[in-house]
Amino acid sequence: MSKLSEKDTCTEDSPFLRVECYAGHRADTEPRRLHIDQREVAVTEIIDRWLDPRHRYFKLRGDDGGVYLLRQDTREDRWEMTLYDGGGRDDTRLSST
Repeated sequence: MSKLSEKDTCTEDSPFLRVECYAGHRADTEPRRLHIDQREVAVTEIIDRWLDPRHRYFKLRGDDGGVYLLRQDTREDRWEMTLYDGGGRDDTRLSST
């Protein structure tokens, strides 16, 4: 595993998903890179983000063109991928807005 800088955090959540994050000046973390099984996907855009009482959600675009919906359990500091759209079919493509 590569060494992360002091501002980066890495949470290993399952054998299939690991999320690298960046903590900015406000200390709120943002996903920067996903490790899904053996694949590595860089986050090119945070399309949207929102909160509920227990979770933070991020709708992301990866450097593979896919759209990912991630959920972070803020109490457990766990990440989960709740949705993935690879963009293979226009009729099922997630809106990027």
